[in-house]
Amino acid sequence: MDVVISGLLLGGAYALVAMGLNLQYGVARIMNLANGEILILGGLAAFWAFVSFGLSPLLTLVIVAPLAFIGSWAMYRLLLRPLVRRAKSRGQLEVDSILATFGISFFLVGVMVSLRAEYFTYSFLATPVHMLGTTVAANRLVAALIAAAIGGALYVWLNRSRPGMAVRAVAVSPEAAGLVGIDVDRISAFAFALGGAVTALGGCLISTFVTLDASSGVIFTMKALIIVIMGGVGDIRGAIIAALILGLVETAVATIIDPGLTLVAAYAIFLAVLLFRPQGLFGQGNA
Repeated sequence: MDVVISGLLLGGAYALVAMGLNLQYGVARIMNLANGEILILGGLAAFWAFVSFGLSPLLTLVIVAPLAFIGSWAMYRLLLRPLVRRAKSRGQLEVDSILATFGISFFLVGVMVSLRAEYFTYSFLATPVHMLGTTVAANRLVAALIAAAIGGALYVWLNRSRPGMAVRAVAVSPEAAGLVGIDVDRISAFAFALGGAVTALGGCLISTFVTLDASSGVIFTMKALIIVIMGGVGDIRGAIIAALILGLVETAVATIIDPGLTLVAAYAIFLAVLLFRPQGLFGQGNA
């Protein structure tokens, strides 16, 4: 039971990171390799607000979300939109966006190193909570609950609202969406910005129980990529379930075998999905 509860809580945090990348790749067609650095920026903001002003990370979420949205929107409009307009095919756009965001990730790492070169951590809600016969840290439980609330709200918005349906239409076929009057460029910019905001929120929450540093973003980018491929590109429901699976597997491997093998287990799952179900758990086309 300890493994299950801890795995689900870890998966909840992973879900936020993966949902951000899923929106950016699934809708805007941008494989954002700087996704992990956006997460670290969110965590650094929460750390800085907490140690400098004693501001709760839960309140920092309210500040970080709009800032990350604006920053990601500007990144798309100024740096990535020219690549979208220049690309003659989806394959060319993916290659160009990978190279561009790879460079952006280095830029963001450099900025963060100049701000905080050391590891950063702080103690927030680091108290035990007893549930279902086991004990978990309150900060992990709160992070998972907020992640579940954000994921649920995002799922309902995408499936029940008119703007959410427009986002889904662009994710399925930008060409067909444009033919029915949807502003594909505006929706893509919005989805990329929303994905950045969700990822930054994940960084704020993860920073309450994980020690971070400026260079650790690449690990979260790779895990988010694994989850997106597992769940199916553009499918929020798939991303949430895949994140929970990854959290359970990593926790089981760390508890039963060796903590050093968690990344090996994650990549083993990744390879298995690519070999036997490349469209992901809920995907319907080729990934």
